[in-house]
Amino acid sequence: RHTMEPSKDYIFYHKGFCFPENLITPEYIDSLETFEIRDSDVFLVTFPKSGTVWTQNILSLIIHEGHRNGTENIKNMDRMPWLEFNIKNLDYTALPSPRVFATHLPYYLTPRDLRNKRARVIYVTRNPKDVLVSYFHFSKIIDTLEKVPDFNIFMERFLAGKVPGSKWLDHVTGWYSHAEDFNILFLTYEEMKKDLRSAVLKICDFLGRKLSEKEVESVVRQATFENMKKDPRANYEKLPEVFEGNEEGHFLRKGTIGDWKNIMTVAQSERVDEVLKKKMENLPIKFIWDINDQM
Repeated sequence: RHTMEPSKDYIFYHKGFCFPENLITPEYIDSLETFEIRDSDVFLVTFPKSGTVWTQNILSLIIHEGHRNGTENIKNMDRMPWLEFNIKNLDYTALPSPRVFATHLPYYLTPRDLRNKRARVIYVTRNPKDVLVSYFHFSKIIDTLEKVPDFNIFMERFLAGKVPGSKWLDHVTGWYSHAEDFNILFLTYEEMKKDLRSAVLKICDFLGRKLSEKEVESVVRQATFENMKKDPRANYEKLPEVFEGNEEGHFLRKGTIGDWKNIMTVAQSERVDEVLKKKMENLPIKFIWDINDQM
C-alpha cells in the first residue's frame, strides 16, 4: 500500500510546491501575494523540521519581556501564528506589532512586499539528514501527515520532494539565491545548538533589540532545548485538534545534531549524499553532520 507515490488524501501541489492537503487551500495561498506587510513584521522561515518551534521560542523570549520574566502565559503558537496555516482563523490584521509569523513557504510564494525588502526575515537551515530523520518521526505522530512505516520509502519521497515543503535543496537554495530580495538573516540550527548565545545576539542585532547582559542570559537559559521541552508555552504539547494524534510521541523530540546516525544505514546515508552532497557544495553554508564537528 505504501508506494513511492504519496496518498492524495494528504498532499496537493500548487505553483510547484507541495502542501498538506487539509490545512490550506490554493485560494488562500494565492491571497498571500497581497498580504499586507508592516515594517515591524518578522517572518521566521524554515523547511519543515529545521528548528522552527525552537527559533519561535527564542524570538518570543527576545521580543516579549512578559515571556522572558514569566509574567505572561501565552502560547508561542498564538503569539507567532503560521502565515499559511491560519488554523485558528485569527484576524492577522488585528495582531499587535511587532507581528511574528512562521512559514515554510518557498521564497516565490511569500507576500510581494516581503520580496521588496520590507519587514525582516530569519531563515534557519539544518543539515538534511537530521531534517529527514526528524520528519520521519514527526510523520508518525501528526495526523495531517501520511504515516509511512518504511523509512526507506519516506527517504525516497523526501529526496523527490513528495512531502509538504517539497525538495529540501530547492527550498534552501531558493532562499539563499534570492537573498537580495529580502531583508534577511540566515542562521543554521547547528550554530544555534553549538553557541546559542552568539545566535541570540545576532538575532537581537538584526531585530534592533537592545537587551541587557542579564536579559540575554535569561533568553539563553530559557531557550535551551531541554528547558523549552518543559515549558507548556513553548513545547507544542497541547495542539489544536487539527493536529491530533500526539499521544505516542512529542512534537519536540531530541533537538540534537547527528541523530540521523541512530536511524540511517550506511547505504541510506550514501543515498542522501548521492542526491544532495554535490549540489550542497554551491550553498554558502558550512554543514555540520555531527555534534563534534567544528563550525
